[in-house]
Amino acid sequence: MRAGVFDSGIGGLTVVKSLLEHKLFEEIIYYGDTARVPYGGKDKNTIIRYGIEAVEFFKNFEIDLLIVACNSVSAFALEEMQEVADYPVVGVVEAGVLATANKIKNKDSSILVIGTKATVASNAYDTGLKKRGYKNILSLPTPLFVPLVEEDIFEGEVLESVMRHYFKDISTPDAVILGCTHFPLIASSIGGYFENSPLLVHSGEAIVAQLESHLELSKRFETTKMHFFASDNPAFLKRVAQRWLSEQ
Repeated sequence: MRAGVFDSGIGGLTVVKSLLEHKLFEEIIYYGDTARVPYGGKDKNTIIRYGIEAVEFFKNFEIDLLIVACNSVSAFALEEMQEVADYPVVGVVEAGVLATANKIKNKDSSILVIGTKATVASNAYDTGLKKRGYKNILSLPTPLFVPLVEEDIFEGEVLESVMRHYFKDISTPDAVILGCTHFPLIASSIGGYFENSPLLVHSGEAIVAQLESHLELSKRFETTKMHFFASDNPAFLKRVAQRWLSEQ
């Protein structure tokens, strides 16, 4: 079983880490559009075009499945990508909604969605959650978290200051959806800010759950062959992958 994983940059490596931990694939091809990252501030039509171009890139490989690790692309371009691909294309937004619904049974629970400006503006998480009966949803763009993660700032004074900036007027929610694949790397800090009270929904774990339950991927592979590609500075992507994917 060979999977493609597409992200606007390096954040999708957090999804890859979950896939590797669960040993779902024999081979994974990762493509990060590092030349045009971030996608979060771009308009819908541009994001759709980038998503379709990613499908074209993966035509160079015989993949069985494409995982869209970028929340902005999952929110805006998933249907268009599915139309032009000849294999299943799944995204992290639907997986995140399903994971939240599986874990939060009380429909009156407060749910905080954090992500890029594009992801929040799409209302994709809000729409998916409301269809399942959830009413108390707050979606908050938190774009400054992305460059902090890119700079390997996962804790400390700078991150604390940014969290206070975004969260100072927010009561502790019952759940926080980490609506950007960069955010799992600062999940412990976000949880700590809210006194480790809310459930944190992680895109990587959500995708794994969706693949196992809906696509019935249950076979385990002891080793996974990895291939890394980037539209700019692939050596940097490979260095980050080596570091992030080796950390426990």
